[in-house]
Amino acid sequence: MTHIRVAAAQYPIEQVQSFAAWQEKLTRWVEEAAALGATLAIFPEYAAMELAGIDPERAADLTASLDLVMQFGEAYDHVHAELAARLDIMILAGSRPVRESDGRIVNRARLFCPDGTTGHQDKIMMTRFERERWGISGGDSINLIHTPIGPVGISICYDVEFPMIARAQAEAGAKLILTPSATDTMQGYWRVRIGAQARAMENQCFVVQSPSVGMAPWLPCMDENFGAAGAFGPPDGAIPDDGVIALGQANGPAWVVADIDLAMVDQLRADGTVLPFRHWPEQHVPFHIIQNGAGSDVIAQMASDAARDDAPAAPQIEDQEIAE
Repeated sequence: MTHIRVAAAQYPIEQVQSFAAWQEKLTRWVEEAAALGATLAIFPEYAAMELAGIDPERAADLTASLDLVMQFGEAYDHVHAELAARLDIMILAGSRPVRESDGRIVNRARLFCPDGTTGHQDKIMMTRFERERWGISGGDSINLIHTPIGPVGISICYDVEFPMIARAQAEAGAKLILTPSATDTMQGYWRVRIGAQARAMENQCFVVQSPSVGMAPWLPCMDENFGAAGAFGPPDGAIPDDGVIALGQANGPAWVVADIDLAMVDQLRADGTVLPFRHWPEQHVPFHIIQNGAGSDVIAQMASDAARDDAPAAPQIEDQEIAE
């Protein structure tokens, strides 16, 4: 399958009164996406945190809100799996906090397929809020998820602002990268949006962003949510001049739908106007530092291999193709 329809949610964070009320809301949203003919529905980063609203007192406390939402973890996954199977639609669930066996809490986005298979990606790069106030830890692997539409990568919010994460996924075979996001300013939204479009351009692939929207003053971890859902590709060939395939009106609840032909990735990588995916390795050239002295230039040359000796090892990709 190369022709797909993706539906990216501008998903409002609302105070639900019970798990059943949240399930009813989610079901309504996924049914709407299915009615639009979507192959894949994408929900934003930390969308699961609205479950904290079941207990307003705990929702007001950063640590207590995490603990409460993690208690719903298995039930949360089950609802998404059931909807994916019943409606024959792939669903990227809104990411949720998960406690690892060593006690760390990670931010995990899980993809559910209609045949019951799943795969996940933990956010790698933590924002200052996650690091300094919330106690969320970064994941330790970059994953490639095998799905009915082919290999898919997930770069969660801040992750998409760092090129090597999406690059590893693209080199491993991803033609589509999903970017669930949660940003509390329009500047934050634009940082993620610019990152998403940059990753689409340099990897000659498609990137789809889904943001949380709306005000939730009762939930300090997600009290303000800004953004617009969008689908982006490299500005080349039949793709629009600005690379924007679909874009929502910012900050209101909506599904944003885009029709994507994944076969275009192979076409553009093979014979595009430019070939950044193929030419990527050519940027690794010797690095020179030029210092202007009183009478001469002192040139220090460091071979690129030596310069990389102290750099982190190349990211390892973990294939995910079975139910977990």
